[in-house]
Amino acid sequence: MSEVVRMFIAVDIEDPSIISKLVRIRDSFVATGAPMKPVEDHNMHITLRFLGNTPLSLLDDLERIVREARPKKVKLHLYGVGAFPTPTRPRVLWVGVREGAEELERIYKVIERGVRRLGFKPEREEFVAHITLARLKGSRNLDRVVKLLNELQDVDVGYITLESVRIKQSILTRSGPIYKTLREIPAEE
Repeated sequence: MSEVVRMFIAVDIEDPSIISKLVRIRDSFVATGAPMKPVEDHNMHITLRFLGNTPLSLLDDLERIVREARPKKVKLHLYGVGAFPTPTRPRVLWVGVREGAEELERIYKVIERGVRRLGFKPEREEFVAHITLARLKGSRNLDRVVKLLNELQDVDVGYITLESVRIKQSILTRSGPIYKTLREIPAEE
C-alpha cells in the first residue's frame, strides 16, 4: 500500500523583491481588519493543479505528465489584484498573471489531460493563473476589502521568469501549511 500525501503542481515565487511586493499588498488587505488567513511569505506560488490526497506511487507518472507539458522559460507579468468568486463577493484574494498567462494555461491543459488519465476528477473551476494572497474567513469589514480590491486592480507587481514547475507536498500544521518539493521539472529555453 503506497503512502498518500496531499499534493499540488505549482510555479514557486522566489524573487525576494517580488515576494516583498506581494507581502505589502497582502498586508494591506490584512490591515482592513477583515477576518482572513494570509498566505505565508515563503509559500507564495502559482498553482497549476491541486491534486489533493495522492498516492506517492503516482509521483513518477505525475513527473512524466509535467515533462510532457514541456514548460517554456517565459516572463510572467504579475499584475492586478482580484478575488474569487467575484471582487464584490471576495473569498480568495489574489494577484493575477498578465503576460505569460497563456503559457501557464497551456501547461495546465496538458497536466489536466494527464491527471484525468490517471483517474483524477476534472477540475471544477476554469483555470485562472494567480497567486493567492489570503482567504477570507468572514464578512466583517468586507466593504474595506472590496474598496481596496478596486484601488489595486491595476497594481503592477513586476516580472518573474518561469524557471521550473514543481510537484509539491502540502503538510497541514496548526501554524499553516509546510510545502515540500517532491520533484522539479526545469523549464526549457
